[in-house]
Amino acid sequence: MNPQALKNVRVLDLTHYISGPYCTKLLGDFGADVIKIENPLVGDPCRKMPPFDEANPNSNDSLLFQYLNTNKKSVELDLKSDLGHLAAEKLVRDSDILVENFRPGTLASYGLSESKLRTLNPNLVVVSISNFGQTGPYRDFEATDLVFYALGGLMFIFGSINKSPLKHAFHQAQFKAGTNAASAALMAFYEMINSGTGQKVDISIQESMAAAVRDTTTSYAASGIVRTRQTLMNGELPRAPIQVKDGYIVPITFGSTDWNKTANLLGDESLADPKFQTPEGRRMHAEEFENLVKAAFIRRGKHELFYGAHSHRELVYGLVQDAA
Repeated sequence: MNPQALKNVRVLDLTHYISGPYCTKLLGDFGADVIKIENPLVGDPCRKMPPFDEANPNSNDSLLFQYLNTNKKSVELDLKSDLGHLAAEKLVRDSDILVENFRPGTLASYGLSESKLRTLNPNLVVVSISNFGQTGPYRDFEATDLVFYALGGLMFIFGSINKSPLKHAFHQAQFKAGTNAASAALMAFYEMINSGTGQKVDISIQESMAAAVRDTTTSYAASGIVRTRQTLMNGELPRAPIQVKDGYIVPITFGSTDWNKTANLLGDESLADPKFQTPEGRRMHAEEFENLVKAAFIRRGKHELFYGAHSHRELVYGLVQDAA
C-alpha cells in the first residue's frame, strides 16, 4: 500500500494516553497530516509513562509517547480559553477527520458538541473513543486494561483450566481499540466522500476486546456451551510456550504423524515408546509423558528446534521472541 495514501487528509488529534494516539499514528503512518492538540498546563499524560531512555538518565522523554506520536505536528491549546476555542474552531473547519478520546460529554463541555462541529464543518468525520461508548449504562464507568479483558470475555478463555484467568501483558485493549478506530475512521471517510455527509464513529474499548473472542459467542449461541480455559498438556504437547535450553518455543502438533516427527526432532528414544504413539496412549500415561517431554525440550536450543522443525520435518513451531 502507498505510504502516502492519505497525504491530502488532515486529522485533528484531540487524544491522549494510548488508544487515541495510536489511532492517529496509524493514519499519520499513511501520510495523513495529523495535528495533535495538547493542554499547555499538563500535556498528554503519556509523556510521563515508561519506558524511558535508559541510556540518557537525564531525559524525561517517554519512549511510548514518542512511538505513539510519530508523524504528527504538535500544538498547545487550552480549549477552555476563548483564544484556544477560536483556534480549535478554525482547525475543525480545515480538517477532514477529528479523533477524540475524552470522557463522554467532555468535548461538548468545551463548546465543541457534535452539532457545533457539524455547523463548523458539515463534512467532518468525528471519531470518539471511550471506555464503554458514548451511550448506555456504562458510559461514565472508569476502567483499565485489566477491566477491559475481564468484561470483554477474553480473560475467561486465557490460561490453564486449573489456574486463574489471565490477560496479555501491556495495554493490548488500548491498542486494539486504536486499530479499530483507525479502520472505522477510514470507512467513515470513504462514506463521507460518497455521500457528501459528515460521519460519526463511536468506538468502545470494551467492545473492541469483546470482538476479539472470535467464535466463543457464536459457539455459545449455537450450542449453549461456554468455552473456557483448557489444560496445557493432557497427554499432548502444551497449548502454550514450553521452556527450552535458552528460552521458550511454541510447538504445535496435529495428530500422530506430527507427534512422530516431533519425537524424532527431540531425539529422545523414550518418546518413541509404543505407548505414546496414540493420543489415547499419551493421555493414559499423561504424567510420565509430560515429564519426558519437558526434559527433552529443556535439553534443546530454541533456534535448533525452530529451524529443525520447519526445514526438515514440516512441523509448525514458533519462537517466543523478545525485542532483541
